[in-house]
Formats: sequence, C-alpha cells, structure tokens
Amino acid sequence: MNEADSRALAASLELRGYQATDNPAEADWVILNTCVVRHSAEQRALSRLQTLAELKKRRPAMRIALMGCLVGVRPSPDLARRFPFVDVFLPPSDTTRLLQRLDLERGAFDPTEENTSTCHRMASTPPPAPVVYIPAVLGCSHACTYCIIPYRRGAERSRPRADILRDVRAAAERDAREVMLLGQIVDRYGADRPGEGDLADLLRDTAQTPGIVRIRFLTSHPSYLNDRIIRAVAESPKICPVFELPIQAGNNEVLAAMRRGYTREAYLAMLDRIRSLVPHAAIHTDIIVGFPGETEAQFQDTVEIVRRAAFAKVHLAMYSPRPQTYAARHLPDDVPPEEKKRRHRLLEELQKDIQARRNAALKGQCVDVLVDGRDEKRGRWQGRTVDDRLVFFTSSRARPGDLISVRIEWTGPFTLIGADAVETEKQSGGLSPAAL
Repeated sequence: MNEADSRALAASLELRGYQATDNPAEADWVILNTCVVRHSAEQRALSRLQTLAELKKRRPAMRIALMGCLVGVRPSPDLARRFPFVDVFLPPSDTTRLLQRLDLERGAFDPTEENTSTCHRMASTPPPAPVVYIPAVLGCSHACTYCIIPYRRGAERSRPRADILRDVRAAAERDAREVMLLGQIVDRYGADRPGEGDLADLLRDTAQTPGIVRIRFLTSHPSYLNDRIIRAVAESPKICPVFELPIQAGNNEVLAAMRRGYTREAYLAMLDRIRSLVPHAAIHTDIIVGFPGETEAQFQDTVEIVRRAAFAKVHLAMYSPRPQTYAARHLPDDVPPEEKKRRHRLLEELQKDIQARRNAALKGQCVDVLVDGRDEKRGRWQGRTVDDRLVFFTSSRARPGDLISVRIEWTGPFTLIGADAVETEKQSGGLSPAAL
C-alpha cells in the first residue's frame, strides 16, 4: 500500500515539474513514507528521520514531508514537537495537503476544482513499471488484537469501482501489464458500497481491460474469502492463481486471543476449497511467533500447519507490541526474545525446505515470466511467474513488460535461474512446442 501511495505521489509531483533524485542531499523536497506495522519498521523510519534532520541543518532550504502510518489518520499534535524539522505531515493515502501547498506556491491551485490532489488519481507521467499497485480498499475495521493498522490507516472504506477501473485503464494506456488490487482485507471490497459489486465483480471487470495480462490481489482474510472470489480466479486466465491468506497462528486458543475470527479447522477447510477449485493455486501466508501467552505446544500446532499446508511462501514475524492495540494494553509480552528468535528460525528453515522442494520440480521446465526489471550487476533480467516465483534469466530480446518463456536451469528456495527458451532452442537447432 505504501508503494502505491508513493508512486501516486511521485506521479503528481512530476506533473508539477519536479524530477526524482536518488540523492537526498540535492533534493528540494524529501518525502518519507513510513510503516509502523512492526517495531523494526518504525525504528527504521525514526532512524531515517534523524538522518534527514542532520541533512536539513546543513541545507536549511530543503523541505521535508512525513507521510504514512507514523503520522496516522488523526495526526497527533505532538508530531510537530517531536519532529520540528518536518514541514508537512501527511496521513496515509492522503497527499492533499502537500499538493495544495505546492499549487498555492505556484499560484495554480483552484479550490473550486474537483479534488485533483487525491492520491490515487492516475497522472499522465512517463510509463510506469510493468506492475502497478492500485488500492481498492483503504483502512481496516477488523481490529485484530495485535494490529496497529486500524488506528493508523482508519476505518475500512472501499474506493468507487469506477475510479479503480479508471486507474486500471490509465495504467494500461501507459504500458502497465500487471495490476495488483490492494486492501488490508481486499475480500471485503464493496461491503460498504451497496450496488458497487464485490471483489469478484471487480476482478472480472479488471480482466476486461485491454493490455492488462495479469491481475493479482492482496491481502485476503480466511473469514471473508468466498467461493465467488475463488471462482473468479478459476475462470479467468488473467487472474493469477495466488492467494495471500494469513493464518497468523496454528492454534485455536492463540487465534482467539488474536481475535482472528476463525479456527485452524476452518482455515484448513478453506485451503482445501481453494485447491479443489484452483488446483495449481499458490497459497501464501503470514505467521506471528511469540504472541503473548503462546506456549511451546501451541507453537507446535503452527509448525504442524506449515508442514501440512505446504505454503508457497510464508511471511514470518516475531511479535512486537504496537501502541494502542488491545494486545499492547492488556496482554503481557511474556515470550522471551530468544525464544521468539528460536521459533522464527525453526519455521524459517522448515519453509525454506518446502520452497526448495517445490521449486526443484521446475528444473528443466519452461515457465512464462513477466519481465519487471534488470539485474545490471549480473547482466540478467528478472521477473515473476504467474504463481509469483522470482526468476532471473538471460535474454538478448527481453524488455520490461514482456512475457518471456524461460527454461529453468537452476532452482533454490527463493529464486529460479534460467535462459530465454526461444533463444536456447534456436542455438540447439530447433524450437520446441513449449518454447513457442
């Protein structure tokens, strides 16, 4: 979501004549977009702010904007005292204040016009990356006991479907090839907009956009993912068969303490349902280890789930209390740090082995890769398969946005390495049907 916010703001700044620079020391404006979902992310943001404060002492004319979850939807009056060197504070997904200030300085702002400063209005800037992130649902109202998102990004609200589809068309017109629809619980799209349709409708409409060849969505929730959404994935070749479905823990008592709203049995039944309708689905999940009160036996329930589910990817985190959350206020953080690290390492190694075995099955096979960039250091292209595996490969004809058939020559737990299948077949004297 922060990536989507940052790209949209960058586009709006370019429309106003600004150019990006990789060197903060030569920037007129530095905008720091922050995440505080974990303690480590918040500490990185605070460290970067200290660096910017020192830089501004040497260059007083430089201006700084702070945006994102560190600011929150209801910015604290204390922010200006804590960060007196910051010129503008921006809530998540709302850049209006900064853009209006720039427009006023240029004498170009007309308050009677439609709100063209809304962050998620696509701008006619140079072609974007082949993959574009488009928010569908902002905020969250579920309020898991450990999660700071509802307090920092506000209540759940779906964007108008017409606005989302307009953004999709604008991205396609600028040569985007893949769209990722975003929401803290993206499955709930349209729940607050009667008559707008649901996520299944939005996915199908997005698939009708000329030029868009792949569509992804995240993040799902086991309580709200339903057959309509799963069938939309099964029925459209453009919608990638990838489900981001966090379980967070494999023990029912821990899930209840997290207020996740489902049991391990219901989660496993959902996995079975997905795989019955989308047999080749890649299922990703999130897991928190060391939640308050989690015993070794409860943790082993999570280990058993990971073994049984054979996830394509697992995002692991060690529990850290987040301000304002129920867990931080009422549940003692009683799992020792070293024990959290041990549990994290154990799951990390288990999942690494699972992914290594899954990827090894692709050695010698051809896969379609959507090219999204180039690894200049190693002289090779990179991209992802339809089921979201990262591939590095050699090719003399690839360009960002191309779909290239790649023959896999090496596999590891996190990446695949190969070569352009068409070029490989030409060199060997023939073109195989798979390469064509």
